[in-house]
Amino acid sequence: MSDRAAAGNEVLLEVRDLVKHYPTQQGWFGRAGGKVHAVDRVSFSITSGETLGLVGESGCGKSTTGKLILRLQDPTEGQIVWRGRRIDQLGAAEMRPVRRELQAVFQDPYSSLNPRIRASDIVAEPLRNFESMSAAVGRERVAQLFERVGLRADQMVKFPFEFSGGQRQRLGIARALSVGPKLIVCDEPVSALDVSVQAQVINLLMDLQQEMHLSYLFVAHDLAVVEHISHRVAVMYLGKIVEIAPKKAIFTRPQHPYTEALLEAVPVPNPKVRKQRRVLSGDVPSPINPPSGCRFHTRCPYVEERCRHEEPPLREVERGQWVACHLRQPAAHCAAEAR
Repeated sequence: MSDRAAAGNEVLLEVRDLVKHYPTQQGWFGRAGGKVHAVDRVSFSITSGETLGLVGESGCGKSTTGKLILRLQDPTEGQIVWRGRRIDQLGAAEMRPVRRELQAVFQDPYSSLNPRIRASDIVAEPLRNFESMSAAVGRERVAQLFERVGLRADQMVKFPFEFSGGQRQRLGIARALSVGPKLIVCDEPVSALDVSVQAQVINLLMDLQQEMHLSYLFVAHDLAVVEHISHRVAVMYLGKIVEIAPKKAIFTRPQHPYTEALLEAVPVPNPKVRKQRRVLSGDVPSPINPPSGCRFHTRCPYVEERCRHEEPPLREVERGQWVACHLRQPAAHCAAEAR
């Protein structure tokens, strides 16, 4: 896929300064203490037919961002705009038609399926929530979905424990597709699968995107998978996006030191090739008490004094490539526009 395949398409989702803080409790009486800065001023957009990869270390806020977009959790601040309409303040009844267009594929194919009901009912349940149809029509549509995700119609009578991990994830994909969504939040959808099965599921998602013009927010930590499926990539660190750019730019000319470190940590599939790696010092700071200034400055090999006190804005340093780093200067066309 081309990095610019989705250019010019309709903007489906806009996230504006999204914030999610979780209060913590302390003391014997559970008094309010600090707060976990899970997501802090995150902004991005996704267009029709586009895949935005969201990457970063565990605990950086990737999955929380997906849950906020799906309104599985309410944001502390910020805006979620779906097809030109704010949905972050909608009640349950107003959100109902939107939920049909926003679906999810979860990380664990074992726990995301109800073990007590048959596979056909798992896929048909979302359909029944939104449409009235006869049992025969429902069975036919479920059978078509099974076929589309690479399962056989005769497997509809089985329970989840009778499927392999990859087959269970295909069930989860069929369930998400059943109501005709426009955007699917894929939260680590292949991390629990064998490598050979991962490739099959990723290729299935890409085929479905082409056929149905789907958009994905693809949350992952495996950069090889993200490079394969994404059009653009956003890199998160400690609740903030530090770089967002077309896939090719991220993987060939990363601009943020954290992005560089992530790419250098990717193993080379050749035992004869030795790769120079920059090992980051220290641990990820606590999201309860994040560092002042640039949140990456405690581990950055290029840290300057102002990095410790002044938070860098996310700005365009090359066309389409936005970076939050004091070491990078704005793109020439941006500087000209500013003048």
